[in-house]
Amino acid sequence: MTTLTEAPPSGRLRAAWTAAHAPVDGVPRWARIAAYTIPFTVLPSSVWRIAAVTFHLPIARGEQGPGEIPSWLPVELYVVVLSVFSELVAFTAVGLISRWGEVFPRWIPGLRGRRVPALAAVVPAAAGAVALTCMWTLAAVIVTLGLDVHGRPLPADFPLNVHDWQGLLAVAAYAPLLLWGPLLGAVTVAYWRRRHRA
Repeated sequence: MTTLTEAPPSGRLRAAWTAAHAPVDGVPRWARIAAYTIPFTVLPSSVWRIAAVTFHLPIARGEQGPGEIPSWLPVELYVVVLSVFSELVAFTAVGLISRWGEVFPRWIPGLRGRRVPALAAVVPAAAGAVALTCMWTLAAVIVTLGLDVHGRPLPADFPLNVHDWQGLLAVAAYAPLLLWGPLLGAVTVAYWRRRHRA
């Protein structure tokens, strides 16, 4: 039975979530917006992949094959795992503006409550920003030139194209990924400046 002074479990969970992910003092508004935007740059491609490959919706041209994944791994499962993993990695950018990016959470044994060394967050975030910027920019240039990652001409039924609505939908789903690296880089610089001043 719930009393008036006792919050329901969903209320406590929501309050804990809000407290953990709320921006800390000194975070510029633009950095907050950028950090919260990063997971949404990944979401369209994740949804498109799951819809096209896992649920086989007719939103992609051609047959979506397994590519270069092991034959023992179902492509449908691989796409779901890849999409969830991508979203989780993108969400770590929120740590650069939140308390859990400055103080280790209570659930980490041995580190709980200790201050996160600034370089422990800045180095992986900066490396990720550079890698993501290079990777997605290179992918966009290569596809624009009509080549695959191995330098071979793209097949006629390549999903990303501007020839039909399905190709335009795929381009629209993957285009936001070009922002992931630069946004992460900007939020990382803001994190470094704030922590360095402190």
